[in-house]
This record gives sequence, C-alpha cells and structure tokens, in this order.
Amino acid sequence: MTLLLNPSTNEIIQAQPQLWQISVERYHEMLEAGLLTEDDRLELLEGYLVEKMTVNPPHAFVTETIREAITAIIPALFFVSSQQPVTMSDSEPEPDVLVVKGKRRDFTQRHPMPEEVALLVEVADSTINQDKNWKKRIYGRAGIAVYWIVNLTERQIEVYTQPSGLTAQPTYHHMVTYRETDEIPVVLGGVQIGALSVRNLLP
Repeated sequence: MTLLLNPSTNEIIQAQPQLWQISVERYHEMLEAGLLTEDDRLELLEGYLVEKMTVNPPHAFVTETIREAITAIIPALFFVSSQQPVTMSDSEPEPDVLVVKGKRRDFTQRHPMPEEVALLVEVADSTINQDKNWKKRIYGRAGIAVYWIVNLTERQIEVYTQPSGLTAQPTYHHMVTYRETDEIPVVLGGVQIGALSVRNLLP
C-alpha cells in the first residue's frame, strides 16, 4: 500500500499503488484508444490511476447480495449497477454498487454523473482506510447523497449522508452505523423505499 498526505488536513491516507496523474479527459482518451482495458483493473481517483484490489469471495458475495436486494425493492425510476464508473471532475471511481436515477439505456454513451447517483456502496476489507478517507472525501466533494461502507472486518454497515460538497475539507456531516441485528434503511432521493437486514447482507 502507498501512504499519502492530505495537504488540507495533514492526515496520512493509505491508498492503492499510484501509477501517474492524468485528467478525466485523458483517461477517457486512453480507454478509447485501447491503451487501458478492463484487464488493467484501474480506477481514477483525484487524477491518480490507482490499482484496484483483487475481489475475494466474501467481497463478491456482499456485492452481489446488496445489488440483488436493492434491485428487488427500487422503483422504476432507478436502476442498480455493480462496479461501474461514475464520472466526476477529477475522478472516475468504480464503486461496488450504485443506484442510478434514470433508465439503463440513458447511459449507453456515457457514465452516470454524481447528481444522477442516489446511493453508492463500497465493500471494504483491506481497503477500509481508503474507503473511509480517500473515497469518502471524493464522494463528499461530488455531493453523492448516500454513501454506504460495508465494513467486513467489523461486520457492520456505515451510512454517510449530508455531503459537504466543494469545501476545503470535503466529507459527510452525518454517519450512522448499522450492526448485524439492525435493519438498514434504503433511502433514494430523500425517501425511504424499504429496509434490509444487515445480517442477510453479510457473509
């Protein structure tokens, strides 16, 4: 792992190995030219191309279980994707699960933008520091309304809401932890559409 210093907070952030820094536009050009492919397992975070961790069985189980559980309850105005990009000003992360407003066919020529993402989920084991620090900052700055971190180590789900947006220290202003005996509310556009058993979502 690589350690980064957040210049705004002097906080040490643990991150994936970095390759080089580029813009979102350059990143898209490299993908279109075939210089980067899905086999490279990279995502763009604050201008850095970052290697994604290999998905282990518990991570895969939780990702698919959450995707299926949310798909079963969301209204027709939304759809669920798994490990697909979200295009931001300086980043293009590929969260484990995301709920997008609109129809899947609306995104045949582009990826969703932050304002179109109602809920975003990261499943965290070895990436917990990155998800709680680096990615939380990225998602808070972008204004992602609801951010879940499925903390496999502590067997809980942390729900972050009230993103700060473009501030000096982007973050979320509210966080609730749901443990195995709890039900976690699924909130889209400020409306709760259902609730899921945390125990049933964990491996």
